[in-house]
Amino acid sequence: MWTHWRRYFENHARRPLPAPPSDVDAIPAAWRAPLCASLARFQLGEGGEGRIAREVLRAELPGVDADYCAALGLFVKEEGRHARILAGMVRALGGQLLRRHWSERLFVIGRRLLGLRLKLLVLLAAEVLGLGFYALLSRRLGAGTIAEQLREIADDEGMHLEFHADLFRMLVGQRRAARWLFRGAWWSIALLACAVLVVDHRRTLAALGVSRAGTLVRLLRLVALVDRRVLGAPLVVGFSATARAA
Repeated sequence: MWTHWRRYFENHARRPLPAPPSDVDAIPAAWRAPLCASLARFQLGEGGEGRIAREVLRAELPGVDADYCAALGLFVKEEGRHARILAGMVRALGGQLLRRHWSERLFVIGRRLLGLRLKLLVLLAAEVLGLGFYALLSRRLGAGTIAEQLREIADDEGMHLEFHADLFRMLVGQRRAARWLFRGAWWSIALLACAVLVVDHRRTLAALGVSRAGTLVRLLRLVALVDRRVLGAPLVVGFSATARAA
């Protein structure tokens, strides 16, 4: 399994970085400032996974081998690639990159206060938020460079969810107590994360004419799919395709 993931990330690492968007004038003027603000917040979060990745490598989790460690390092680099793409979007929209934000700090503090497995659940919840929000924005924008790049990032995030879900599926196994503990912890963390996103990005959702309730429902569908991916049969439809259809 981990050899497959290492090869997947190695192939993706060969992709060139796309050029910054040059067609932002096609985006309605009323959308640009709130969209830019949301993208800047996500950009800040995309570059912050290195520390937890190093903790995973030191922890020697059962079933983790050299291929997993290599894949994890490449995953972190791919997140950094997303951060650079999002930075290009923010600058093209006339915004500035953030050095800190309360929502990003909340996720960082949450990860640092918890044990490693719960930290990984926080990371998994952040991937759900990224996938759901990028897919939502790309669908609302429709066409254009930013929409295309957001769709590419959403596809990557869908595979990241598969990668992390495979780890939890292995760690949880068929032990009944472990399965219930995972479900309780996952839903508690994911529900809080979804609520934070809807509150933090409410102005962007309102500007784009997107319902907060509808956004929450779409995110919860992804949360439920992670639950099924870890505890049930493997999904037939990938995460990214499901996010687009939600």
